Amino acid sequence: MREDVEALDIRDVTANWVNAIVLQAQIDDRIKALADLAHTPLFFGRLDYLHAPGAELAEGAEGEQFYIGRRHVHDAGGDPMVIDWRAPVSQPFYRASKADPQDVALRRRFGYTGGELTAYEDEHLSDPAESAAVSKLLQQEIERPRVGPMRDIVATIQPEQDEIVRSGLSGSVCVQGGPGTGKTAVGLHRVAYLLYAHRERLARTGTLVIGPNRSFLHYIEQVLPALGELEVKQATVDDLVAREGLEVRGADAAATAVVKGDARMAEVLRRAVRSHVTVPTEPLMVVRGSRRWRVPAYELAEIVAELQARDIRYGAARDALPQRIAHTVLVRMEQAGEAPDDRVQDAVARNAAVKAAVKAVWPAVDPAKLVLRLLSDAEFLALHAEGVLTQDEQELLLWPKPFRSVKSAKWSAADLVLIDEAADLVERTHSLGHVVVDEAQDLSPMQYRAVGRRCTTGSATVLGDLAQGTTPWATRSWEEALAHLGKPEAVLEELTAGFRVPREVIAYASRLLPSISPGLAAVSSVRETPGSLTVTRSADADGLTADVVAACRASLAHEGSIGLIAADARIPVLAEALLAAGLPYLAPGEETTAQSRLTLVPASLAKGLEYDYVVLDEPAAIVAGEPDERTGLRRLYVCLTRAVSGLTTLHAAPLPPALSAPS
Repeated sequence: MREDVEALDIRDVTANWVNAIVLQAQIDDRIKALADLAHTPLFFGRLDYLHAPGAELAEGAEGEQFYIGRRHVHDAGGDPMVIDWRAPVSQPFYRASKADPQDVALRRRFGYTGGELTAYEDEHLSDPAESAAVSKLLQQEIERPRVGPMRDIVATIQPEQDEIVRSGLSGSVCVQGGPGTGKTAVGLHRVAYLLYAHRERLARTGTLVIGPNRSFLHYIEQVLPALGELEVKQATVDDLVAREGLEVRGADAAATAVVKGDARMAEVLRRAVRSHVTVPTEPLMVVRGSRRWRVPAYELAEIVAELQARDIRYGAARDALPQRIAHTVLVRMEQAGEAPDDRVQDAVARNAAVKAAVKAVWPAVDPAKLVLRLLSDAEFLALHAEGVLTQDEQELLLWPKPFRSVKSAKWSAADLVLIDEAADLVERTHSLGHVVVDEAQDLSPMQYRAVGRRCTTGSATVLGDLAQGTTPWATRSWEEALAHLGKPEAVLEELTAGFRVPREVIAYASRLLPSISPGLAAVSSVRETPGSLTVTRSADADGLTADVVAACRASLAHEGSIGLIAADARIPVLAEALLAAGLPYLAPGEETTAQSRLTLVPASLAKGLEYDYVVLDEPAAIVAGEPDERTGLRRLYVCLTRAVSGLTTLHAAPLPPALSAPS
């Protein structure tokens, strides 16, 4: 298939050099999409149907056999050899069961090691004599050691995951999923499915995956290309709201960041933007040739009031104002017996007097300068925050020492979100066809609005876990979050079956749930792994560091990736101790290899990452590193649930009461 594309000769089918460049780029992308993946087989399953799909289910009708794989593969004659996992005919591979065989006689799973076929396993779904059994190959694939970035899960998608993956493009979906339930993989595979089912539409409108940080995006960046999808953009919220010439050089105190992230700031900004419009007090005189046309002040005021009442974008209304004034002048021309056309109206709209009137009545607004003034000028802020923010909240917003200009200001990440909101009030933000936002529970209401602006005419997949909210403004409920996103009608799905984290580990971490997210259902892991949890107390802080290094060395005796997770403040001490012990380590986001499998992970960057074995340093320090105890316990919950095969927790200080109490 790749050789066929490489052999294409486009010289006789392109009309000009532009067409040639575009077509060649498309061919290059197709070649990339057909690249071989090392150690990745072309198929992982087979379906034997009792009857050919779509044919009449008549007795004696012949069945049909399909191999299921990551990509569609055809032979030299164009006949399919492997069916794409996203095709409708592949769906029973994930949904069929003994209770509902869906006309499948046989489901076969293939096992591979390093790309070599090593095993297969059959389920005779339509045979009443065969009882249902847990797939050992499926279990082995789920538990396979992880080295390198996140990989696809097309061979192990579960029925409840498949329902979310194949949900339609027109509706938005919110997935609440605890650690190890596969919500991130579900979101990424839903993107792949939507691109398969709605390729042309999404090629025009675009798709975007939003993650919490660069380390996380690096971890997941190979999943979609492995499925042949190369056009999906990935970004953080900070990337979305970044503006040329504005650099994040400041940081807000938690209380200030909470106010800046509050949805009420949208109303303050709306008022501030609209305050630039003034009521005309002088008539307008337009000179054309020897004639003068007068538009009285009250008529100008009516035009301005009408545009304000329509509540369209500030910039769009400003662009419409000269045309509305010109139309009024044209009416007077027609009343005087003239016959002006559209060219005359455009000329009047460009008239110097009209331009001056528009500039005076409806001046241009620079979003960054507007936010700069709000954060610097107490009177301006008070005027537009009256009845919206309290006096104390206004004082939190104001810079202690105002900056002179937009470029000299030490903007925070939350400030750029405010500027993005103001920019949207002036000019509409471009909307994409579909947006996926992962770890969404950590977004502020204003960040949700920023994401929502990118999919006003499209749909969204929201992924998160309320129990893992580790920001002071963390989401309290998905209903509230979806309202801020502009998708209140989104379907809420909950994944409670854990496939990655061992039962012993998730049960231990779930002791924190009553304190951090009362009422949230605990994850029920399908994997029971005796000996996967160890909790050890060290004599003192010095002894703790030595014990942690020893635990890392012991973990490296196992196959797979190792993550040493610790409070951010402990990272320098542990880094020095690891190097002194001859244990080189990676930073989060750096790719693990067979030779380098240990990653030193600050607790603040652990979210979304997974390691086969985790060594967790001093839980009390992780809790103490956050602004309040609840946020600290949530951060600890995240860190406790990063292990796929085993967790070793070491501490010198007392554990949080929920963890130290008997289970």
